[in-house]
Amino acid sequence: MKIAMMGSGGVGGYFGAGLARGGADVHFIARGAHLKAMRAHGLAVEAQGNRQVLEEVQATDDPATIGIADLVVIGVKLWDTASALEQIRPMVGPATTLLSFQNGVTKDDMLRATFPKAHVMGGVAYVATTIAQPGVIARTGPLERLIFGEHDGAPSPRGEALLAFAKKGGINAELSADIRREIWQKFVFLVGLSSTTTTMRSRIGPIRANPQTRAFLLDIMREVVVVGRALGVALPEDYAEQRLAFADGVSPDMTSSMHHDLERGNRLEVAWLAGAVVDLGAKAGVPTPLCRVVRDIMALHAGGAKP
Repeated sequence: MKIAMMGSGGVGGYFGAGLARGGADVHFIARGAHLKAMRAHGLAVEAQGNRQVLEEVQATDDPATIGIADLVVIGVKLWDTASALEQIRPMVGPATTLLSFQNGVTKDDMLRATFPKAHVMGGVAYVATTIAQPGVIARTGPLERLIFGEHDGAPSPRGEALLAFAKKGGINAELSADIRREIWQKFVFLVGLSSTTTTMRSRIGPIRANPQTRAFLLDIMREVVVVGRALGVALPEDYAEQRLAFADGVSPDMTSSMHHDLERGNRLEVAWLAGAVVDLGAKAGVPTPLCRVVRDIMALHAGGAKP
């Protein structure tokens, strides 16, 4: 299977390395110092005291040089999606699968607006990673889970093939018969985590320990659950409470990529997280006052202004 990783940062680099270890023909699309380091020294993945180096790395900043791929994995930040979808066109043939492991629940809509929907398979990734230095991906927690599946829930040869490469590469991967629900399940926690850690400039530990901020986290997640259920997603009524219990079990140092982006003065994905809840809630006729507060608080920083 020829796989192109469109975006080779924390998620794309980490899972791309695993797929390569599993025997897939993986091509990384990267840029700048990260690309230069990968070409010179390979791609290193550090996790829980272990270091694995993928020495033979196929990496480029020009997708057109890769040729037609069997699978293109989209791993860029959400604001770069439109540009990325134009850049991947030379790699997309009649049988190419497109798979996004980006944040949010509207990501596949963007793919289907650009390419025929038959190309698109749904996916969600759970992993806490960062580029520790150019050419080095560090996993900062024990969580690792990769889930994908067809949007109609049917089994497929392409899904089974990807699962085989992932498992052979040591990735904790699984196929889902309800990938929309899986994407929303992550979305509930992600909106809660990103909204609180970014607006409060804090990691999850103090937020879950303080009664007021803990209640805010729970109510944000409840708001997302109500919107999802109104749109027909099979989420339990108490799913926000389940996610709060999950939050109690993660490292107190856990934070969100949006919080990291705020601290670095980067653009924020708030429009596709809390902002998307506001937009989807309006379509479903569900009020979303807390997500609107988050979206509006972060408006001055959404374009990348330093706090």
